[in-house]
Amino acid sequence: MIKALVIGDPIEHSLSPVMHNEAFKQTGISGTYEKQRVKSEDLEVFIKTLKESNYAGCNVTIPHKVAILPFLDEIEEEARKIGAVNTVVNQGGKLIGYNTDGNGFLLSLKEKISRPLSDLNVLIIGAGGAARSICYALKNENPNQLSIANRSVDRLNSLINDLQDERIEGLTLQRAEENLNRFDVLINTTNAGMYPEVNSVPLKLTHLKEETVVCDIVYNPLVTKWLKEAKERGAITDNGVSMLVMQGAMAFEKWTGIFPDTNKMKQIVIEQLRR
Repeated sequence: MIKALVIGDPIEHSLSPVMHNEAFKQTGISGTYEKQRVKSEDLEVFIKTLKESNYAGCNVTIPHKVAILPFLDEIEEEARKIGAVNTVVNQGGKLIGYNTDGNGFLLSLKEKISRPLSDLNVLIIGAGGAARSICYALKNENPNQLSIANRSVDRLNSLINDLQDERIEGLTLQRAEENLNRFDVLINTTNAGMYPEVNSVPLKLTHLKEETVVCDIVYNPLVTKWLKEAKERGAITDNGVSMLVMQGAMAFEKWTGIFPDTNKMKQIVIEQLRR
């Protein structure tokens, strides 16, 4: 029996149990996945309990992705560079931290693009934790151009400095909007358009060119106002469910050795969101 869980605060909204229990079911692996609220002041005690338990590991969500780092025995190199962990593997009491967010997004993006990333110009909107994970994953794919636009210039410059890649371009939101027809892929990593602020958009799409791949990591609502407009302008669109499922599937593989059917996982997440 393989047991895993997700921790965070709050945690009631998490769709991870629905997704992972579906993965156990379809792979035929005997296992359970649950969610547990862990307050910040209880994180260290939880980690000690996890070490001594028979759990294969856990997923980590807000607000613990950074705070958990000092309590782990080992941190995979990319997670260390990103400075955040979303997946922990328990190897007989040795806790190893990974970050599957960026590579999970990359898997979902590759389902939408028809050319290699080395041929494409990519714009990331936002400079927070999600943007950081996605930037590190994308950087390894050597896109033709990787640009980042953000409202706060200080936060934008901080991210670009940390990425240590002189090829990466920083833009104001206004400049990004004016030059939108340069880009083949747009990725919103902000919470603009997320319920209940459903009328906000991360960027104006006036200069969007047809067949641009437009991705939004928001999944509530399933189709944001921004994605709806992008589709009306002839874009290929994808919402945050794909990233949620792919990063979860990568975590599942680390615990079980098997990569599950992501289409079935995606279907059950969408069904749950529609309820």
